Amino acid sequence: MSISLIMTVYNRERYLSAAIESVLAQTRRDFELLIWDDGSTDGSVEIARHYEKQDKRLKVIVAPHTGRGQALFHAIAQTTGQYLGIVDSDDLLAPTTLAETAHLLDQQPEIGMVYTDYLVIDEKGTVLGLGKRCKIPYSSMGLLVDFMTFHFRLIRREVYELVGGVNPEFRAAQDYDLCLRLSEVTKIAHLKKPLYYYRTHQNNISHLLQLEQIQFTEMAIKMALQRRGLSEQLVLEVEVQAQYRLRPLTSAARNT
Repeated sequence: MSISLIMTVYNRERYLSAAIESVLAQTRRDFELLIWDDGSTDGSVEIARHYEKQDKRLKVIVAPHTGRGQALFHAIAQTTGQYLGIVDSDDLLAPTTLAETAHLLDQQPEIGMVYTDYLVIDEKGTVLGLGKRCKIPYSSMGLLVDFMTFHFRLIRREVYELVGGVNPEFRAAQDYDLCLRLSEVTKIAHLKKPLYYYRTHQNNISHLLQLEQIQFTEMAIKMALQRRGLSEQLVLEVEVQAQYRLRPLTSAARNT
């Protein structure tokens, strides 16, 4: 089974090379990597083009900035693999990620999506520990309030298309909405191995678009309740806790 990996990019020149190289280092070689640049204004396109020239499995598409929902929707439509995986442009795959996730789908045709555990890393790539979502047991109902199907996911294209794919109108929480819909039509497996490295930094989408993340997560859950016929039995309550932190004041800031 061939594999299509999709990487949407928006101003990620600092981390992009490492992300691409982690894909190229895969022990399973039968994949394509589509890099969709979503209107970057830094050196991301040049970095992506550099790797495209070196490996025929890479394809780079440069598009106007539309946001991640639109970018993912259109990027996936350009791929052909029977299995689909999304790699964030600031994260990393372990070398055996594709081999191990694809093997599970190869052997168990009733499973439509497999997801792995993940390690959290900082800006420099230092491992900070196992992601907290890894400890949450999977269930379709549990997914309504806990996004445990968090990095990395390999999805059968047929079930992706069955649920209509990524909703391009979601400006945030696109993957959560997709996983909720997938959980309603197929079996999902949890491969309990940390095969993905999730990088945390101040320019994470979850940090920059925190309010939108909350709003679209709420929307995804409410839509799932409606689809499942549970909207008359359950009501969603959203609790947002403020977090505060201190950091050293830079010399430039002191002089203003």
